[in-house]
This record gives sequence, C-alpha cells and structure tokens, in this order.
Amino acid sequence: MLNTIMECVPNFSEGRDLSKVEKIVDAFRGKEGVKLLDYSSDKDHNRTVVTVIGEIDPLGDAVIEAIGIAAQLIDLTHHQGEHPRMGAADVVPFIPLKNCTVQEADALAKRVGKEVADRFHIPSFLYEKSATAPHRENLAAIRKGQFEGMFEKMKLPEWKPDFGPDAPHPTAGVFAVGARMPLVAFNVNLDTPNLQIAKDIAARVRHSSGGYAFIKALGVMLEERHIAQVSMNLTDYTHTAVYRAYEAVKMEARRYGVNVMGTEIIGMVPMAALIDCAEYYLQVENFSLKQVLENNF
Repeated sequence: MLNTIMECVPNFSEGRDLSKVEKIVDAFRGKEGVKLLDYSSDKDHNRTVVTVIGEIDPLGDAVIEAIGIAAQLIDLTHHQGEHPRMGAADVVPFIPLKNCTVQEADALAKRVGKEVADRFHIPSFLYEKSATAPHRENLAAIRKGQFEGMFEKMKLPEWKPDFGPDAPHPTAGVFAVGARMPLVAFNVNLDTPNLQIAKDIAARVRHSSGGYAFIKALGVMLEERHIAQVSMNLTDYTHTAVYRAYEAVKMEARRYGVNVMGTEIIGMVPMAALIDCAEYYLQVENFSLKQVLENNF
C-alpha cells in the first residue's frame, strides 16, 4: 500500500511501433513504490499516454528513466502524427492524489526537469502550476511551432528553457513538465471525413478562441477510420463538465449537418467526472458519491 500517492501522466510521441512503446513503459514495471495503472497508444495521433502512480522519489526516478529511453528510441525528425508534439517525451504532468500537495508536485517536476536536462541534454519548460512566467502556464503556448519550430523559437529570450541547453535536442526535442490538477482527455468522433469541420468546431468550443473555460481542443483526422475528431483536454472537469463539452460539440456539429458517432476517454478519469455525467443525463436529484457501491468498501 502506497502511503503517499503522486500521479504522473507522461505523453510520449510514439503510438505506432508498439515494441518501442513497451520498452518505454518497462521503466514503470517492477519498481518498488511505483504502480503502472494504464497506457494507451493511438496510431493516428502517433502518441502514447501513460498513467502511473507512486511515492514521490521512486516515481520521479522511474519517469526520468522512461524519458531517457524515449529519447533513445524516438527520432522526431522522422515523426508524423495528428497530435502536436515538441518532444520524444512531450509533456510530463505531476498530479497530487493522496497525502501530498501541489507544492510537492511542483518540487518533483523541477527535479525531473533539471535531472533530464543534466543527464540527457534535453531542455525542459515548466508549465501549469510550476510555470516561471505567465506566458508559460499554457502548454499550447509552449508547444506552438512544434518540434520543427523550436529551433528558432528558443533563440528568443522569452523562450529560454527553464533547464538545459538553449536549443532543442536534435532528435528528442524539448518537453514540458509541471504540477497540475487532474485532467480529462476526452475526444468526440464525427460522422464526417471533413477535417475542417472538426477544426471549426474545436475553435468554437475551446477557451483560447472564445469558447468554454477549461477546454483545450483541436480537430484531427483519424485516417484508419476515415473520420474527423474533436480532441479535447478538459483541464478542470469540476467547472466545465464532460457532459457540457460533449453537448457543446454536438450542438456545433448540427450546423454542418454532422452527427456525433462516438466518444473516447484517453487514460484514466476521476469517478466524479463520470458520476457528474450520469447525474446530468439521468436527471438524478440530490445524488451523492456516497451512493456509489464501490465507494463504501
């Protein structure tokens, strides 16, 4: 039983070569004080999302090891995928879950950022609660330009990394690391192959272009299924619920004569986020999490 539980959800820029994915994920297996909960790979996004929990120091060590393996295996000069990316290990958030604080998550993020820079010569940017300047809080702002644009971007004084060299690693790029609260990665699939429709809907629902607070969104193409998708990160489901994001996409899709054909959740999700959806759609009155059977074991 873990006394302190810190969560980490590292995103790696590989979702097609599953042998590489397994080598990266192996860094989290068989480690005392660390538990691998989930990992999922997507060929269209060419990305793998890992969910792992652990005691603070062992978790940090495992994450550093995984980033080092990813840097050896992933060459971004040959990487293609629908999801924006700037590093082999693209983003590494730490989330306090039990008997730990955001401040401890922040300290761990800074330790990981510095050690990765020192050992593997990969620059790191601190983001979210760990950001050292307001313009670095938003991951999308840091990642803008992606791997290819980072070489020029990092010449600007305002984009000097928090740790590491002043230029990207030639094949592993850069990464963002920081403390944040739980996030829900929620995607909505549309019954159209028209990517522009997904992009237009994403622009209308995301906060940065006038949509809902706590929604980040982009339109992507799922080539294997020949459909477009609105891919979202809900950064605070307690303020912008999953059902609200879903209904917003469905409403905007109607203007194009497009229907929602399904949704997906990437990685793990807090139970409260799903209960909130059930309560809304079933119109349950005065519901409490105490009424969930499994919460009473």
